[in-house]
Amino acid sequence: GTGGAIRNVSDFWNDQPFMVINGDIVTTIDFRQVYNFHRQHFHPATLVLVDDPEWNTVACDADDFVVEFQHRSEAPNRSAATALTFSGIQVLDPEILEFIPPEVTSSSIDAYTRMIAKGKKIKVFIAKNAYWKDIGTAERYKLAVFETLAPRIFQQVFPDLEFRAIAREPLAGDGSDRSWNRLRMGTKSMIVVDHQIKKTAKKAEADAFMNIGRHLFDRGIPVPKIYGGDTFAGYVFLEDLGNLDLQTAVQKTDNWEKITHMYQSVIELLCEFSQHGAQQFDAGWTYQTTRYDKALILEKECRYFVDAFLNTYLGLEMIFEDFKKEFEFIAEKALAHALPGLMHRDFQSRNLMLCDGRVRIIDFQGARLGPLGYDLASLLLDPYAALAPSLRAQLQAYYITTVSGYIPLDPHSFNEGYYYLFLQRNLQILGAFAFLSQQKGKVFFKDFLKPSLVSLADHLAGNQGDAFPCLRALLDECFPLLEQYLQWK
Repeated sequence: GTGGAIRNVSDFWNDQPFMVINGDIVTTIDFRQVYNFHRQHFHPATLVLVDDPEWNTVACDADDFVVEFQHRSEAPNRSAATALTFSGIQVLDPEILEFIPPEVTSSSIDAYTRMIAKGKKIKVFIAKNAYWKDIGTAERYKLAVFETLAPRIFQQVFPDLEFRAIAREPLAGDGSDRSWNRLRMGTKSMIVVDHQIKKTAKKAEADAFMNIGRHLFDRGIPVPKIYGGDTFAGYVFLEDLGNLDLQTAVQKTDNWEKITHMYQSVIELLCEFSQHGAQQFDAGWTYQTTRYDKALILEKECRYFVDAFLNTYLGLEMIFEDFKKEFEFIAEKALAHALPGLMHRDFQSRNLMLCDGRVRIIDFQGARLGPLGYDLASLLLDPYAALAPSLRAQLQAYYITTVSGYIPLDPHSFNEGYYYLFLQRNLQILGAFAFLSQQKGKVFFKDFLKPSLVSLADHLAGNQGDAFPCLRALLDECFPLLEQYLQWK
């Protein structure tokens, strides 16, 4: 207990006042000023109080003495008393040891209550205009980190900016559990992404976001500049790229020539990302897995499709092992023809921002080494933009021409592997959209389930689809169930 801890250092204590500070606070209170204040009076204890409405439970009188300690639900019950919060900072004379029993758990508040009952007075030092925050819970810890870090980063990034309060504007999130906010101070802004507090000593998503983002920026890849952060708290502060993503830009125009030109620019960027980004890339930065390999395909994507889409969303009782042979065939074919490089793993229109006339890449924390065709499949399959099949074919050919400028390429072999990577990505997004819409309550994603299922059916309808009789037969069950589910919802 707080009292027992003080009692246990009695053999260390001399005749001078002893300062006790709780370890779970963040504050700018001047400790020397508090200590000198205590030396100027003759009372056995000084408690530093702050005004925090959530914790105001210490009643003090007009002469700055403690009257009583209350429960949080109580209000001061004496007309002359005002309630404030005990900051966890105190200066004590050796006399207090007489009121703390030895060798038992005890509270320092109980000791102060006994002192007051004996006629002793507890002096109050009221800390005004100082920052103080209890960080004894994860939520309060995160708040203290934000309140400390955000102003400091604004000052570093915009040194000429007049300091003022920071305004927070929530932004629409993506499919993850992260939250996004635009921060404004005067005319300047930045983005903060909250990955939530780190729960283990292992590498977390925030670590990957910061390390990979800085690597890409240093390699000249157009990603937002990362200003700083606290990966334990989950915060990363980065450049504000505005609100215009590729999906919105496509929806705002019916000029297919302009859309084609935009996508050609994106493909050029994708090639740059995969090749320049792979240089000096440290696999130790990655989150969850270091590479896109067969194990990831089977467990994180194929099983995801079965569990989240088929069984949980549609209510089918499918067994993963019944499809395992076909899933393994997809994985082996996709990897056998793979061109190696850095893959983004979610390279689609909502992760591509148009800022100052340039395309910029966001949400890169899932990057890892793997087959290049997967990102191309993500871009062209993307149900948000819903590109026409003819444009997909045209852009696929443009990619082959462009990436050939970086590495040797056999177009036939690439197209062979691309078929399976496209199929694999299709399975993955069906699992993801089902999970997000049903289990995470993000209903936005359910609108893309039917287009994605249609795309899967079309992809399996050709001659190469003959290798997947189980998946083909499955579609006959999926379509009526999906229609029924969507109508019911």
